[in-house]
Amino acid sequence: MISFNKRLFTLLTLFCLSGIVAAQGQKIEEGFDYRILPIAQPLDSKGKVEVIEFFWYGCPHCYDFEPELISWVKRQPKDVVFRRVPVAFRDDLMPHSQLFYALEAMGKGDAFNEKVMYAMHKENKRLLTEPEIADWVASQGIDRNAFLATYRSFAVISKARTAKQLAEAYRIDGVPTIVMQGKYVTSPSIAGTKAKAIAVMNHLEEKIRKDKYKQ
Repeated sequence: MISFNKRLFTLLTLFCLSGIVAAQGQKIEEGFDYRILPIAQPLDSKGKVEVIEFFWYGCPHCYDFEPELISWVKRQPKDVVFRRVPVAFRDDLMPHSQLFYALEAMGKGDAFNEKVMYAMHKENKRLLTEPEIADWVASQGIDRNAFLATYRSFAVISKARTAKQLAEAYRIDGVPTIVMQGKYVTSPSIAGTKAKAIAVMNHLEEKIRKDKYKQ
């Protein structure tokens, strides 16, 4: 006999999948569900489908989109290259970008990004000052001094600044925003729903393959 919790989980899973299927059945149009940048940006990976998520740790919409996005990423074949770029719309938010690149440099990015978001959105931690960030990181089992050395490093600070410039080059005015192949831009707000955004990403992925990965 299936327990109530298992039944509930099954129903919720089917409901979510039905939403995605329904979104995929809808017509996807340029100018409505996605837009094309007037100037395509250089690609880091040739012969691949390049996908960038511009995000901010403190964005509730990024946190809300995270489960669907991660699920999508896990389903992708080897020709899809996914990376995140943190966006600091103000200078006082730069510590979040440094936190992202410090964790990445320490090989803990994938494991800790969700933890950072949970701390901010569920535990009401702002993580905007160096002491606060260092205290939180140490509470997660990371060596405080090693983290601070990385966080303050020239490489991490440079990456955080470059990320801000990249967001400007891509004309990012809100997050989360997905950019594919350096020119196709979509998001849950552009497409209308999270499910539709995923459907648009699938559509663009196939389009990029048909175009032989060209920009």
